[in-house]
Amino acid sequence: MFIVWYSGIKALPIWLGLALQFFYFLLVFGIGGCAVSKKMEFGIVSVDPNGAIPVSELVARMNENKTPQTVTIKAPLSAVCQNAGCWVQVPKPDGSSLMVRFKNHFTIPPSTPVGTEAIIHGTAYWDTVSVKALQHFAEDAGKSKEEISRINKPEFKLNFEGDGIKLIPQEGEKKKRLN
Repeated sequence: MFIVWYSGIKALPIWLGLALQFFYFLLVFGIGGCAVSKKMEFGIVSVDPNGAIPVSELVARMNENKTPQTVTIKAPLSAVCQNAGCWVQVPKPDGSSLMVRFKNHFTIPPSTPVGTEAIIHGTAYWDTVSVKALQHFAEDAGKSKEEISRINKPEFKLNFEGDGIKLIPQEGEKKKRLN
């Protein structure tokens, strides 16, 4: 029987090393598992939907009082970071979007459909967003190089740092998950 070094463990038979590599591959790439994730809550805190407010109420509060506020909001997603799922956008009453960045860079699946209802807990605050950050978010959103190059000045705007998000599947998604 042949002996091979494997991950710092000496004297493993080759067949066992290959079997471990195969199972590691299955674990990392999810082959053999369910293709649709059942996880609907992400972040560093558990989100309680009780007391969630609409974005319109948050905007009104923040326009009245510029002090950071910790709240839970409920809104449909209008955009999802396509690179890693590290931010989302929700619509504001004026038609613009509220950027929600995730604390400690946790992520949601980038394949989460736009329009998915979400309950998001976190802190709303006013801040200046740099040109570099705005360009980075535009790139993540899949904007063209031309659109990105037109971003040339920072923006003072309402921001939201989410520390937890609960996704509420759309009707078609609910049926898929029940099967």
